[in-house]
Amino acid sequence: MGFNEQVTREKAVTDLERSGVIEGDLSKEIGPDGVGHGPDSDSDDASAHKQAGVKEIEAITTVWEKKTLVLMMILLYLVSFVEMLLVSIQGNLNPYITSEFDLHGLSPVINIVSDILGGTSSLAIAKIVDIWGRTTGFMCLLLLNVIGNIIKATCQSIEAYAAGHTLYWVGHLGILYIITIMLSDMTSLKNRMLIIGINGTPNIAATFAGPKIAELFYENVNFRWAFGAFTIILVGFCIPVVLVMLWHQRKAEKAGLVQKTDSGRTWYQSIWHYVVELDLFGIVLITAGWALLLLPFNLATNTGRGWSSPNMIAMIVVGVVLLAIFVIWEKYFAPVQFFPFRYLKERTIIGACLLYGVMFLSVFIWDSYYYSYLQVVHDLSIVHAGYVLNAFSLTSSFLAPFIGFIISYTGNYKWMSYAGIPFVALGTGLLAKFRTPETHVGILVMCQVLNGIGTGIFAQCAQIAMMAVVTHQEIAVVLAIFGLFGSIGAATGNAIAGALWTNILPAQLTKYLPEEAKPLMPEIYGSFVIQQDYPMGSEIRSAIIKAYGIVQHKMVIAGSAFVPIFVLCVFLFKDVNVRKAKKQTKGNVF
Repeated sequence: MGFNEQVTREKAVTDLERSGVIEGDLSKEIGPDGVGHGPDSDSDDASAHKQAGVKEIEAITTVWEKKTLVLMMILLYLVSFVEMLLVSIQGNLNPYITSEFDLHGLSPVINIVSDILGGTSSLAIAKIVDIWGRTTGFMCLLLLNVIGNIIKATCQSIEAYAAGHTLYWVGHLGILYIITIMLSDMTSLKNRMLIIGINGTPNIAATFAGPKIAELFYENVNFRWAFGAFTIILVGFCIPVVLVMLWHQRKAEKAGLVQKTDSGRTWYQSIWHYVVELDLFGIVLITAGWALLLLPFNLATNTGRGWSSPNMIAMIVVGVVLLAIFVIWEKYFAPVQFFPFRYLKERTIIGACLLYGVMFLSVFIWDSYYYSYLQVVHDLSIVHAGYVLNAFSLTSSFLAPFIGFIISYTGNYKWMSYAGIPFVALGTGLLAKFRTPETHVGILVMCQVLNGIGTGIFAQCAQIAMMAVVTHQEIAVVLAIFGLFGSIGAATGNAIAGALWTNILPAQLTKYLPEEAKPLMPEIYGSFVIQQDYPMGSEIRSAIIKAYGIVQHKMVIAGSAFVPIFVLCVFLFKDVNVRKAKKQTKGNVF
């Protein structure tokens, strides 16, 4: 290659780096020989550009031994266990927490904001772990998690609790996201879903332990100590992960596999550099846009004036405008794109992201108030309501390693994905029939199990489908996009559920409550605890149960309407055999 050709090529590479394209173009990466190296290459080493974080983890996996690899998998497993246990505890306590502030109907509002911010932040986290490294990202997310839980433990208002939960949820999703990235760094494509599936099995224990621990905290201490205690426990389990990674990072530096370079920027130049690099303006636009678009559907009834309030319409209009501005900003003006639209040119990534998003959308419509339904309508305790609710995630977690093993053994994920469709269709369809006060709890558990099987298959297959069509450099980004779609799906599902709940339940309570109890409707509607105070068989409790049954039945029907989309999503997957796919990772990996 002549000097002029070399200069021309280096300028092209620099321009692509600045625009974010060479971070991982799916169709072609420019190699040293000027030849394109895409996902069909024999090796991921052909990539001309790997960011510092990716190079760092490859250096770490090169210098550590197999026993260290096993140790790291065990440590990450323990962190996942604590995270999943706390989520289970919080899920069981949440209706009691919102009821303490007499705002039980606003439960999904808290989740809408946290889901949106948790999803949108994943793309920023992907850039952080690719630029600064996995360890730095892990520590930053742990800090957010701790701050959020401290705020929740000390809150004196629903606003403070919502703020704390949002910070905690960003940290929680971020930690689990980084764990998935680290496990991807430590595994071959063939065995990846087996290890990720095993790492999800702590949810099995959390399903049984979470409700019981939540009940013990609620009855013997308070919800505040639940967050305080588990914050301390989480930090204790995360410290060994950080120490092992830092030790081997230092070892890789001494071996000359990682070079530290001085950027030459001043502190304020560095701040501006990362503001641009992380596209904070884009994050604000997409987060505010989705929040303003979805929140009114839950807030309308709670504002007093409902949809006649100009604030509700204004929020929706501003939300739509902000999302439009986000698209224009990202397409034409962003120095570094926050959302890499080029990935959506790959049909497998489109199918996987839509599958994950629509799956959460469908489930969260009928699941958002399910815990309250089980306790109020079927008079279940905290523990038993938690068992029924978590039968869904229990089934998914139990099956995940087996699904991963089948993918590893056969190399196929597309036809496995089709197998999940009948389970979800049957589970959701039966809920439309059996989500009534007269139904035995055992049938509800059966529906949860069927949905758990189907969604467990979808989650495993969709993740590996995306990772099979990209390089190691792109793993963090595509997993972030995957999480973003899931979070937006969950937030939208919560918004629809909240809209149905706040617009139907008060009217049904007014309709069925006895005349002397009608003035108490706002109080009954606002507190999940007060609803349970009325004994089973009493006229007021029967009216509450009837109202619950009507609104829950409508929620299930709404959720069922999205099931047919799953077929189209799976159809978009490319049929890549992961046993024969290129090598993505380096060093001592499984």
